[in-house]
Amino acid sequence: MAKRDVPPRWDRKMQQRLARGEAAALGELYDRFASLVHGLAHRVLGDERAADGITREVFIHVWEHPDAYDPKQGPLRTWVATLTHRLAVQRLRTTETAALALEGSGTPEELEHKVRRASVAARADYIVQSMPVPLRSALERAYFQRRDYRQTATDLGITEDEARRRLRLGLQLLSTAHDSEAPGAPPGHGGAV
Repeated sequence: MAKRDVPPRWDRKMQQRLARGEAAALGELYDRFASLVHGLAHRVLGDERAADGITREVFIHVWEHPDAYDPKQGPLRTWVATLTHRLAVQRLRTTETAALALEGSGTPEELEHKVRRASVAARADYIVQSMPVPLRSALERAYFQRRDYRQTATDLGITEDEARRRLRLGLQLLSTAHDSEAPGAPPGHGGAV
């Protein structure tokens, strides 16, 4: 078993390649994480063009500052997701604050509530995307396709007890989306909000 403080080999090698200025490394990183970055940004901002802009900003930042990633702090995927979340929330606050000033409607508290809601939604998306496929499949069937645990078990070819276990575990993981102070919390934890 690998030590907890030893980062995955791919993450270390990717950081080294980016630091050397390998354009192919940026392409690989983009292929691996672009849908995650765009999805999180879109979830926070609710705007396709703004999410495209954040996606560009994230990969530019990674390209220009590969040493900003500290492999000892966690996986590269989490760092990229946290960076995405931080930039998207900054953009949301900036655009919403400007809209409040222009329209004269709403309050700073309403803006903060909107930002918090978007942050929780982005964390939930990240959690679902990061779940092992068996958990994600069970949740998708139960909640998006409105299947009960018995139907989910039949669809997945597993026992009803196993379906209940997967659904319970998936929901427990999702419940952490509301807890921004949870250790190892996904994007938006701590000072990123």
